[in-house]
Amino acid sequence: MTISDPVGDMFARIRNAQQRNHPHVMVPSSKFKKFVLDAMEREGFIAGYETVKNEDTSYDHLKVNLKYVHGNPVINEISRVSKPGRRIYTRFDSLPRVQNGLGVAIISTSYGILTDNEAREKKVGGEIICNIS
Repeated sequence: MTISDPVGDMFARIRNAQQRNHPHVMVPSSKFKKFVLDAMEREGFIAGYETVKNEDTSYDHLKVNLKYVHGNPVINEISRVSKPGRRIYTRFDSLPRVQNGLGVAIISTSYGILTDNEAREKKVGGEIICNIS
């Protein structure tokens, strides 16, 4: 089965696993997903991830270790902003503030995948991948 939005699928898997209090979730691997997970790990939304070689299939998986505080998931909401059918771009001076600065927007820039705060510091805009709170 072909997935039309692999990053959106990863977010849905993370959201579903956290609702069921799973300690980790497996997602198909890609370089872009690794960069997004790196940004999520820097901001403390996940405990980490590792690449797992799958013997049955020809592609690798990422084992995402989810993070909980007192039994509650750290990620309250994760929403995809820029989608394959409608890309959303912004300049650095009009980057969104997610929940008045309590959340994080992940941006794809010419410097790589950055959080909204990192993009403001570097004064660079780009494609808004998702909002996390």
